[in-house]
Amino acid sequence: MAEPESRQATGGHPDPLVAPHVARMVPYKPGKPVAELERELGIRNAIKLASNENPLGPSPHVAALLGEAGLRPEIYPDGSGFELRQALAAHHDVAMNQVVLGNGSNELIDLVCRTFAYGDDHLVFGKPSFVCYWLGSVASNLAYTEAPLKDDLAWDVDALLSAVTPKTKIVFVANPNNPTGAHMTRADLARLVHELPPRVVLVLDEAYVEFADADDFASAFEFRAERERLLVLRTFSKAYGLAALRVGYVVGAPELIDYLNRMRAPFNVNALAQRAALAALGDPEHVAKYVALNRVERARVGERLEALGLTVAPSQANFLLVDVRPRGFTGAQVYDALLSKGVIVRPMPPPLEGFVRITIGLETWNDRLLEVATEVCGG
Repeated sequence: MAEPESRQATGGHPDPLVAPHVARMVPYKPGKPVAELERELGIRNAIKLASNENPLGPSPHVAALLGEAGLRPEIYPDGSGFELRQALAAHHDVAMNQVVLGNGSNELIDLVCRTFAYGDDHLVFGKPSFVCYWLGSVASNLAYTEAPLKDDLAWDVDALLSAVTPKTKIVFVANPNNPTGAHMTRADLARLVHELPPRVVLVLDEAYVEFADADDFASAFEFRAERERLLVLRTFSKAYGLAALRVGYVVGAPELIDYLNRMRAPFNVNALAQRAALAALGDPEHVAKYVALNRVERARVGERLEALGLTVAPSQANFLLVDVRPRGFTGAQVYDALLSKGVIVRPMPPPLEGFVRITIGLETWNDRLLEVATEVCGG
């Protein structure tokens, strides 16, 4: 793989957890929700005259659309996400003050960058990995190093640790990784947790954790007691099927969560999204059904693509990264050819321009993919 890319900064500052301007922040305090007041006082029929909401409500057309969900769109959502946070805390056996909600993982990644790094602080993440780590670094004008993966696209813990400098404040690791599908083994994760300097905030992004079934896979939750500055990032967009509603969350020590709450936007997760996430969390059988489908189809599609002379990277996610160079193509060429036949995959940017990323779909969708891929690549 390529050598690490860096954008270095000069100077230095002491090592507080957050910048002075973050420490001065206080969480936005919205008007108290009616449900919260009734819950606290044990009363009924409270009214809210605190947030300049429309007492007539929205257009009847909007009300009809959302009425089945029991939502009142003229009322702000619960800014603390009490019910969803309560359910997530119970799901992970943590306290509620260890959970913060986000408008999808993207917002939370940006929030971590803005909260815990400033000035000439430095970030580390893998290359290739989830592009939003790079976007969050650039948007916050932070120095960063992209640590290369191994030649087989597996995580290289030595490269990650070597990229850490005295100015490093945040390390992002996607496990399983996107776009490669590779996972970090339990032993490598333990090394990273224990060998990173204590000042560094380690963010383990587990967007695809439900699909991981390797014997040596371990969730970051196994290591929370062993590292104070550890944040675990999860999403409802993948296994739970709520990508359009944008719900993510972070679990971490109360001090870290408190600072994230100070910096997050008020009402960042809407009421419909909160309600949907609660319902999804309460239906583990549906998630298990999808995970089982993905496991079978991931193996089948991978074997069929390899039979076409393509190289398929091992995956612990709900997609496959496919090297099309053995058939003499670039990723863009295969993307265009499949697109012209009504099949949309994802071409990869450098250093993976010889690859496409293919999501595992329904069996019939995968059959169509394989038929078209045979036409394009199987000559």
